[in-house]
Amino acid sequence: MERSVSDLKERIRAGRGLVPAHKVIRGGQLVNVMSSEIYPADVAVYNDMIAAVGDVEAYIGPETEIIDAGGRYLVPGMIDGHIHSECSKLSITSYAKAVVPHGTTSMISGLDEYISVSGLEGLREVMDEVKKSPLKVFWGAPYKTPYTIPQSTIAFNFNKEVHAEVQKWPECFGVWETVREFIQEEDEDTLGAISEAFKNRLPVFGCAPMARGNDLNGYLCAGVRLDHESYDHEEVVEKMRKGMHMLIRESCVTHFLEENIRAVTEVNPAFARRVSFCTDDVTATDILSKGHLDNVVRLAMKAGVEPMTAIQMATINSAEAYRIDHLVGSICPGRIADILFVDDLNEFKIEKVMTNGKMVAENERLSYELKAPERSSVLKGALKCKMTTKADFEYKVSIPSGEATVLAMDVKGPFVRKRRDVVLKVENGIVLPDVEQDVAMVSVLERFGRNGNKSLAFCSGWKLKKGAMASSAAPDDNNLVVMGVNAEDMSIAANYLIEQGGGQVVVADGEIVEFLPLPIGGIVSDCEPEEVAEQEKRIDAAARALGSDLPNPMMYMFFLPITAIPDYAITDVGPVDYLALTTFDPVLDLKEA
Repeated sequence: MERSVSDLKERIRAGRGLVPAHKVIRGGQLVNVMSSEIYPADVAVYNDMIAAVGDVEAYIGPETEIIDAGGRYLVPGMIDGHIHSECSKLSITSYAKAVVPHGTTSMISGLDEYISVSGLEGLREVMDEVKKSPLKVFWGAPYKTPYTIPQSTIAFNFNKEVHAEVQKWPECFGVWETVREFIQEEDEDTLGAISEAFKNRLPVFGCAPMARGNDLNGYLCAGVRLDHESYDHEEVVEKMRKGMHMLIRESCVTHFLEENIRAVTEVNPAFARRVSFCTDDVTATDILSKGHLDNVVRLAMKAGVEPMTAIQMATINSAEAYRIDHLVGSICPGRIADILFVDDLNEFKIEKVMTNGKMVAENERLSYELKAPERSSVLKGALKCKMTTKADFEYKVSIPSGEATVLAMDVKGPFVRKRRDVVLKVENGIVLPDVEQDVAMVSVLERFGRNGNKSLAFCSGWKLKKGAMASSAAPDDNNLVVMGVNAEDMSIAANYLIEQGGGQVVVADGEIVEFLPLPIGGIVSDCEPEEVAEQEKRIDAAARALGSDLPNPMMYMFFLPITAIPDYAITDVGPVDYLALTTFDPVLDLKEA
């Protein structure tokens, strides 16, 4: 996206019609998100750029390709304002195959899961992959890695010294997902990243769930521009009144749109111009069954938002929030030619997609073959964990028998965990999980060969009756997470993932029930989205067969290491109290028999 003098001269001449356009789209209805108008207009495209809009006859040469829009609406390519594409378990190439046919042509991402497992070297490989993809990634440098308090273990620590280097990269468009607690605690690396961003005139992207009042004021005084995480519409209203751009998140596990959009539909319609959309964490299954941002637009319209407004939320609003509106977000001269062909704005089904001036998708599929690159050893890294035994997943205490009162992290949704005190049996010096009381064990194993950390705690809400499950994909750290009610099965699950080089697995009665391989960094796959979706269905079915009634039991589990989620989490350094920002002992009391 750099512009040399010669490149600028070529673009200017194309805009003036001094050289013919490569393509002209005729017979379309332009959805002008800049002026909130819809009217007949043709579009001239030169290379990857929109050269002209309106009457473009002067731009047509003998070699110009004419594309008949057939009366369809011409809508700007949509922008996912905050996404961890890695949580889909799809590589960038596979992810593009899934979302681009649904009209998502750009995303804002820190690519932070790749960084946590492969450092800057792996990140550069992924960025090279992006350049060959129809999906653009506007990269924000993570404010730091890891995101955890206390600090957990990952392959690469992103700190203020790294920011001094990477913020000068042409791919860098801001500071990614600056978590409120780190500003509140005046973390030196976080403040260093923000300070560097001010020098480089880069925006600071936020993550501040439940930030209100003085805490929100302090957060904003650090210079954060936008936020993607509000739990109710009152929170949205306060943040917007205090000057933030707001992203409404609708993921596969957190359905916030219906509640958050009330800030626009019930409180103040004028808020709409500063509201945009993101999906944050999605699965291949969800994308293929519901769509992507096209689904979010439909949901917004169902909630009472006018089609033009909903489209603006998915396009220009995000572009302006992230200061990339000179590149994407509208169908205007000088912007990148990302154009969607839509039959009916109310149904909002994407018929065809153009990205970077090329027709790339039709009828919800890419119209050409997109191949993943060869993977280097950097991104194929093995899990450097020691093989485990049953004893590694037994919680040992100082009494031989009796009772233990424990704090179980009780899941109330994917992003809420509450305290639950439970009395468990102690036998042979071991605190036993209890299927009748819905108490399982959970452990996180450091997988990068740094220190061999292993934590152990108690959790509730999964209703497991037997077995175990494990995942090496587990943001924000992507250490190995294991949950179960049987220590032997937990060991089998962990060892299988170590042997296979990463993935997700379900074990019951000593046997591997289902396995989803994730060979790239232990977090993603190059398989086709349809194949990954089938694997997801099988692994979730296997997890539910253990007894869980959660909609996404594996995903709910691998969110446990995120310490920015109230009220409890677990990382390789131990169970974490979100409010106190420290580890805690899950055994509260012991009573010897």
